[in-house]
Formats: sequence, C-alpha cells, structure tokens
Amino acid sequence: MKTLITALLLTLMFGCKADEDLPKGTLDGNLYFPSETEWEKVDKSLLGISDQELEALKAFLEINNTRAFLILKDGKIVVEEYFGKEILTSNDFSQESLWYWASAGKTLVSFSVGLAQEQGLLNIEDKTSKYLGEHWTALPLEKENLITVKNQLNMTSGLDIDVADSHCFEPNCLQYKADAGTRWDYHNGSYTSLHNVVSSAVGESFDSFYQENLRDKIGMTGFWQFVDNDNVYFSDARSFARFGLLMLNNGDWDGETIMSDKTYFNEMINTSQNLNEAYGYLWWLNGKSSGMVPSIQTVFPTMLSPTAPVDMIAAMGLNGQLLNIIPSENLVVLRMGDSPSGQIGLNFQNDLWRELSEMLD
Repeated sequence: MKTLITALLLTLMFGCKADEDLPKGTLDGNLYFPSETEWEKVDKSLLGISDQELEALKAFLEINNTRAFLILKDGKIVVEEYFGKEILTSNDFSQESLWYWASAGKTLVSFSVGLAQEQGLLNIEDKTSKYLGEHWTALPLEKENLITVKNQLNMTSGLDIDVADSHCFEPNCLQYKADAGTRWDYHNGSYTSLHNVVSSAVGESFDSFYQENLRDKIGMTGFWQFVDNDNVYFSDARSFARFGLLMLNNGDWDGETIMSDKTYFNEMINTSQNLNEAYGYLWWLNGKSSGMVPSIQTVFPTMLSPTAPVDMIAAMGLNGQLLNIIPSENLVVLRMGDSPSGQIGLNFQNDLWRELSEMLD
C-alpha cells in the first residue's frame, strides 16, 4: 500500500504529454477521435438510455465500489460518471483522478511488443533467452530454451504458479511445471519479464519506448510504477478510454497508423493457442465455445461473459478494472474502482452487462 500511495503522489510524472499539439477531434470513418483537451459528448438517448435507467445504473456502480465509468459510442462520450473519494485526499474522484489498471495494463505491453516487432527489433517466435540471456529462469537450459516471447504473451510458458510468489520474476521464482506450449496458466512473473524483453530488444527502457510509440501518440497520460513485484499502470479514466478507442479502430488513431502490423494486431485479439480459446495475447476474448480462468486448470464449456456481446474483447484486472471493446456496436465500456462487493472481475463483468443489456438499444 505504501508503494501504491507513493505512485499516486507522482502527479508530475503523470502530467507528461506529447510535445506537439494533437489534432482536434475528427471522424475517421464512423469514429470520432478527441483532441488533447476536448472530447465530444452526446446525449444518452443515442443508446436508448432513459433518466431512470441511468440512475439505476449509477446506483449499481456505486454499490459495487466503482470510481470511474465511461461508455463511448462511435468514439463520443455517452456516459461518464465518477464516484467516491480519492485515496489520499478528501477530494471527490473526478476526470483528473489517478487509478490503477492492474492486469488490464497487460494489454499495453502486448501492444508494445507488437510495435517492437513491426520495427524489426524483436520477433515473438524467438526464444526469450535471446533477449534476457540464459538462466533468466531456474529451468534447465533445454527447457528454458523452449519458452518463446509468444509463450509469454499467451500464458503458455509452462512456468509454475504454485510457488511462494508467482508475481516474482527473479530466476529462482521461475520454476518448471510443464514444457512451454503444453499448459495454459496465468503466470504474472512470466508476463512481467516481457517489460525487460522489450527493453533489451529496443535498447531503451520499456517506459520510454511505450511513451514514444503509443502513449504520447494518442494523447494518453499515465505512468508505470512497481507495486511489490507488479509493474502497474496508473492513469485517469479518459486515458483508459483512449486506448479502448485505439483498439476499436484496429490500431489506427485519427488517420495515423499506430500499429501497421495488422497480422499481429489480429493475432493479439484472437485465440492464440489451442488450450484456452478465450485468450489472445494478454487480451480476453468473449464468444468462444470454451475458456479458462486464472489459477485453475478447468476448461469451462461456455463463453467468458454470457451476458455480454459475443464479439467483445476485454482487458481485465484485479478488483474489477475493465476495458470492454465491442466492434459490432462501436462501443467502448470501462470501469475503474475497488473490489466490486467482493466479486472477482469476471463475475462483476457479467453482472455489469446484465444491467447494460437491459438498457442499451
């Protein structure tokens, strides 16, 4: 918690933005893109939401410890609500308030890996030791060399989560469980090592590469901060929404191509291995006939979120940090907050879409 509080105090870091002015909000096809300072709002009636329905939604969100909630339609803000207080002050939580993405921030890393690959700086088919050196794990070399960057992206590294701290990415924490590619397991230490993979490949810090190639190009703010062994992203809710809008537009922003490697982009948001249909490259996928969830090896014969649109892709993090993107409807839905009444994020996501499905036309 002390580290979290320290991170929240780093508002000067948070305020860093691109040097040049971004273009004013425009339409790219059917999508609107906000400027750095202005974001167009449209009336909730565009989605068929009545005053009564909005009040019921707000009550549901507040009861479930939400801090920020937004719905974008065609890139424009339809609903934007804030609840509760900031952690360190008595100020109301607001558009400028900081919050953590938790594991939803993994998707920023996946996108950054793709950017490094399209620049010819790494190849996800390479063994990870090419970038981290031998003995980056405690595995025998013949087993370690089976692990590729792609295995880290799709959670099939084969590393054991039943260790003292599966978030630890020191070599002694990264123990053998199965050959890479034969087992799906949500291993945070293996994921966090991707930050170092990118840094080694591009010849600069991960943070700098991410800021130059992604964050600043779409007008996001935010910063990475270690909380124990997790490298966590902090930002305001609108930055979370900007990334969702970028994903909705297939990696392009207001006429500028941010990710030109559309093959990688499509692989990122589609089934990435044959063990867990509901997982891409650090993205969760709805609409699949089966799926797995963290910490258990059960394959559930149902889609991830039965109450949500089948084409939804999702970034999900601890305590219900959610970024939901629905291409068929040009919708982005996000939620930031504390633990939703003790539920895990996946259960809350289902409850949220049960509420939304009843009101959205």
